[in-house]
Amino acid sequence: MKELLYLEIPTPESVAVRDWLQQQFLPSIQTNLATKYTTPDGFRLVFSDASTSSAQALPDELSIFTWSLQRTTYLKVFRWADQAAPQESQILAALTQAVRLQFPQHYPEPPVIDPQQPIFDALAPYYPKTVHYFRRIPNGEYDLTRVYWWEQRWREGVRNPQQPKQVIFENGAASVAKSSSLSTYDLIYVGGALGVIHAAVMARLGYRVLLLERLPFGRMNREWNISRVEFQSLIDLGLFTAVEFESLIACEYIDGFHKFFDANNPPQSKAPILHTPTVLNIAIDAEKLLKLCGEKLRAAGGEIWDETEFLRAEIGSEQVTVRAKHLADQTVRQAQGRLLVDAMGTASPIAWQLNGGRAFDSVCPTVGAVIDGGFEPGVWDARYGDVLNSHGDISRGRQLIWELFPGRGNELTFYLFHYHQVNATNPGSLLEMYEDFFTILPEYRRCDLDKLTWKKATFGYIPGHFSVRASDRQIAFDRLIAIGDAASLQSPLVFTGFGSLVRNLPRLTDLLDTALRHDLLKSNHLNQIRAFQSNIAVTWLFSKGMMVPTGRFIAPERVNSMLNTFFGILASESPAVADRFVKDRAGWIPFNRMAIKAAWQNPALLLWIWELAGAKDLLRWLGSYVNFTISALIGWLFRWLPAFTQMIQPWLEPRNPALWLWLLTQSYAVTYGIGQPQSDWTQGRERQQKMNMKPEG
Repeated sequence: MKELLYLEIPTPESVAVRDWLQQQFLPSIQTNLATKYTTPDGFRLVFSDASTSSAQALPDELSIFTWSLQRTTYLKVFRWADQAAPQESQILAALTQAVRLQFPQHYPEPPVIDPQQPIFDALAPYYPKTVHYFRRIPNGEYDLTRVYWWEQRWREGVRNPQQPKQVIFENGAASVAKSSSLSTYDLIYVGGALGVIHAAVMARLGYRVLLLERLPFGRMNREWNISRVEFQSLIDLGLFTAVEFESLIACEYIDGFHKFFDANNPPQSKAPILHTPTVLNIAIDAEKLLKLCGEKLRAAGGEIWDETEFLRAEIGSEQVTVRAKHLADQTVRQAQGRLLVDAMGTASPIAWQLNGGRAFDSVCPTVGAVIDGGFEPGVWDARYGDVLNSHGDISRGRQLIWELFPGRGNELTFYLFHYHQVNATNPGSLLEMYEDFFTILPEYRRCDLDKLTWKKATFGYIPGHFSVRASDRQIAFDRLIAIGDAASLQSPLVFTGFGSLVRNLPRLTDLLDTALRHDLLKSNHLNQIRAFQSNIAVTWLFSKGMMVPTGRFIAPERVNSMLNTFFGILASESPAVADRFVKDRAGWIPFNRMAIKAAWQNPALLLWIWELAGAKDLLRWLGSYVNFTISALIGWLFRWLPAFTQMIQPWLEPRNPALWLWLLTQSYAVTYGIGQPQSDWTQGRERQQKMNMKPEG
C-alpha cells in the first residue's frame, strides 16, 4: 500500500465533502477503464483488469477516503498495488483541481451587529458553540463583547494601514502650552496591563505618574507564565520582594513539554518530546500582580484613571496633553505630562499612526479559557505544562497550536493560537478561533465540555514585526514612546509582551530614567530606548515558517514537519541550550550550529522555507542574519564597554547628557541586544540612590 495524495480541505462540512466525492466527482478517465464504488468515508476506484489479477497480487485499485479533525476535512488517496494504476497521475491532478474549485479557502467576516442587541443574541447564529459556553463563563457577556470589539478594531487597522485614525497631533494649531488648570505629571501611561508594571517602577524612582486603563483596573483577559530567573529582574529593580513574588505564584510545575503532531511527517521530520522544566513553569496570578503593582504605584504618589478610554494627545514643545473619556459617565478628562507612554497593545491607534502601512507584519490570534475542574482523572497531571503542542496538521489555512498551564488548585489555563501573516483579506479572527476552541478541545484533551467549570476567558492579538535592525520600527515621537505589544516587543516562539517586557525591563527603565532626568524627550532620543535583540530578529524566519500564506495551499503536514525538525534538534542539545534558545538567549554560535544540523538532517527544509517565505523575505532575513553576525562580533570586541561606561559616567553624564544616553544605549546593545543581559552591572548602578532622587522638570 502506498500513499499517493494528502489534502487539507478547508471546510468543517465533512459530510458535504464525502457526498460530493461519492455523487458528483467523476474521474477524468475512460468510463470502461475503472469502476467507482462508494465506501463509508469516500470511494474506491477499481480498475477493469483487477478481476484478472492473480490471487496473490494486490488489487489494482485506488482508495479515496476522508475524515474530520479540528473543524477541517482531510483526504487521502492510497494505492494497493506496487505498480502505478492506469492514468494515475491524471486522476490525482483532476481530483486535486476539482477539490480546490469546489471547496476554496474561505475567510468569514464577523457579522455587523446592532450595538443595542445583546451580544449573545447577535452572534448565536454565526458562532453557536462560542455563545453557548460564554454564557457559562463569569462575565461572559462582557468578555464576548470585548472579543468582538477587539476583532473589529484589529480588522480596521489591518485594512486601513495607510490612513490610520489620527490620534496624535503636534505643533501648529494643536500647539500645547502648560496649563495651570490641568493636573501635570512626568509620565502618562495608556494601558494598564503591561503599563502598570513599568509605571510602578518609574513611580518608585520618584516620577509623578498617571495611568489610564480602559477596563476596570486589574481585569485581565490573559494569564501570565514566566520562570524564576526571569522574574528576578523585577525583584532586582525593587518592585517586588522575594516574599511578594512567592505570594503571586499560582502554580509551579516541574516540567513543560513541546510536541508537534508527526503521524504524517517523513521520517527525518519526526521528533521526541522536548522537555523545558524552567520555561514558563511559574503561573502568575496576573490580576493579583496587577493589583499589587497598582498599590505600589499609588503608594509612590501615582494615580490610576480606570474605565477611561484614550481619545487623543496633543504634543507641544514642553508638554503633551492627553484627552480621554471616562466611560462610566461619558465625561471628558484631560491631563498634562512630560512624556506619554503607549502600552495599549495591538489595538493601539498610536502604534498604527506611528508606523503607517507597516505597524505589524505578523500576529498570533489567541483564544482560550481558565477551567477550574471537570476533567476526568488521568486526563492531565497538574505537575506538567504543555508549552507548545499540536494535535493535527494544517487546519483551514492555519497550523493550530495549543498551550496548557496548570494554575491555582484545580485550574488549567488553555490557549489555542496560530502564527499568521497580516493580510487585509484575512486579518485573523478571534471569533472563528473560539468556535474552533470549543469544538476541538475534546480532541486535544479528553473531556465533556458541559461538565467543565468555566472560570475565565483568555484572548488577544499578539503582534510581531520582522525587523532587520533596530531602526526598522518607529516606537517614539517627540514626548511619546511605545512599550510592550504596542512596540511589537515579543518573541517568535513562546513569549508574549509580558515575558519580553520583564526580561528587558532593567534596560528600558535605566534608559528612560536617563532621558527623563535630562529632558531628552525628542523622538531621536526616545527612539534609542527600545528592547531590540538581533538574536530574536534573526529567528523571525522561524515564525514565518509557521504561517500559511493567505490563499495558498501547502502540504498539510508541512508546518509540523518544520517544527519537529527544529525542536528535535533542540531535544538533542543539552537542556541549557534548549532553555536559552526558547528564552531568547541563544548566541551566534549555538544558532548557527543548530541551523547547520537542521539543514543536514532535513535538506528539504530549505526548499520548504523558500516556498513559504519567498525570495523577498529570504533576502530580508539574510539582512537580519548579517546584522546578527555583526552585532555578535561587536559584542565580543566591545565586551569591555559596560564597565567602561560605568567608569566614565560621573564625568560624561553631567557634561554631555545626550552623548551619555547614546553611550548607555550602545552598552546595552552589546549585551541585552544580543541576548546577554548585564544584570550584575545593572544592579551595580546604585538604583537605590535614584529611588530617593527628585527628577528634573
